Amino acid sequence: MSSFSKKISIQIILAGIFIIGAFWALDYSQKGIWFYFVIIMLTVFIFSFGYVLGQRIKVPIEKILKRAERLSNGDFSETIRIETKDELSDLANVLNKITEDLKKAQENQKNIDSSIDMKVRAKTYELEETIKALEQKVKNRTAELERLVKGKNLKITPPQKPTDKDNNN
Repeated sequence: MSSFSKKISIQIILAGIFIIGAFWALDYSQKGIWFYFVIIMLTVFIFSFGYVLGQRIKVPIEKILKRAERLSNGDFSETIRIETKDELSDLANVLNKITEDLKKAQENQKNIDSSIDMKVRAKTYELEETIKALEQKVKNRTAELERLVKGKNLKITPPQKPTDKDNNN
């Protein structure tokens, strides 16, 4: 028995013991075999009622708790079915709604990630092609300049750094 059902059962059993005590306080001279029979039956009924009520509340709460644990681990595969027509079924319905919303949000995020990935790949490919084209142009221009220089027998000298005299003018 879980601690929750124990708490409920204990309260019901304590109420029953109080009722039995109230009966016991009646006049002792009028107590017969039927009185003791009623007390025993009442005791059995109270203990049974407490246990059954505790189980009736415990089972749906355990289902909700287990589902919440699976949901926290990312398992959106199932929903909870609780037919109690009370707050517990309302709680289960809210948890089912949260599950559906999280599932949709996760699917949307996957779609967004996929879309972004495709856009990044397309842009990367485009930039790689542009880089290749520019490298080819640089090679072509370098080869063309080298032919011109060889044809005119010019010597290529690297550019010189400007001096302070050039900067002051």
